[in-house]
Amino acid sequence: MSPRSPEPILTVASVSHAYGAQTALRGVDLAVRPGEIYALLGPNGAGKTTLIRAVCGRLRPDGGQVRIGGLDPFADGAARQALGLVPQALALYGHLTVAENLDVFGRLSGLKGQALAEAIVHAMDVTHIAERAGTPVKHLSGGFQRRVNIAAAILHRPTLLVLDEPTVGVDPPARDAVGEVLRTLRGEGVGILIITHDLDQAGDLADRVGFLRDGQLVLEGEPATLIADAFGGQMEVQVEIAGDLGTGQENQLAAEGLASSGVGAWTCLAADGYALAGRLDQRLRQAGVNVREIRVRRPSLQNLFSLIAEPRRAA
Repeated sequence: MSPRSPEPILTVASVSHAYGAQTALRGVDLAVRPGEIYALLGPNGAGKTTLIRAVCGRLRPDGGQVRIGGLDPFADGAARQALGLVPQALALYGHLTVAENLDVFGRLSGLKGQALAEAIVHAMDVTHIAERAGTPVKHLSGGFQRRVNIAAAILHRPTLLVLDEPTVGVDPPARDAVGEVLRTLRGEGVGILIITHDLDQAGDLADRVGFLRDGQLVLEGEPATLIADAFGGQMEVQVEIAGDLGTGQENQLAAEGLASSGVGAWTCLAADGYALAGRLDQRLRQAGVNVREIRVRRPSLQNLFSLIAEPRRAA
């Protein structure tokens, strides 16, 4: 977070909203400051989409208030002008080139002439897409398309950038490229709000994260601090299994305190992670489990998300 800009560009204060009898938000408070990346996390149905619609001025919340630079984005066009939105679905014209797309979106945002030309150069420079300026968007990789999507959203130099799942469906190198773009924008003083299920990227990028569950912000803070508070000195032990498992072998894994975390993957948390890894390697092989690899690492946002997303475990 930038120490030179203490005042939030975005404030969400006690925001509540319901769709008929279905409550979507329950008194949510959060703030995003200039030069800060804030990642909003939560399971499907937690209220993330409703909150973003309120932030972008697309709905008036039933209670509380949203302010961008002190203005109401639902009622004030100047507040919406300070906002850049990068939707999950690509909002681009596939048959137009990168430069043509940026020209169109720049004009739609009110730019023209020299101001438009300079905005296009800046947006392409920040997102590292100038080399593809003459390429039709439909011929670009998914990662490049994501970067063009961001470029279109920053042409008017917004002070707040909102991104909905900016790396969905892209490979790790493309995800890293998007991350570098966001770091550059943070360095320019832009406040950035990311809605994402990519917990690894959130952990790498975000200055702060907030966890929504059942319409409430149940936890917020710096990722490293939240993880340390939740897990202390525990380590995550990851066991990768090759081949199929019989019922007895699955029971053996469960008896060792391991839980399935995906196809061929089993994990647990332990205070003596490295020692446990050695014991597991010996005992599982003796039980006939085909162990491909055992890794030990510090807990991540994924572990914290699993804890928070399940109310009974988080209680």
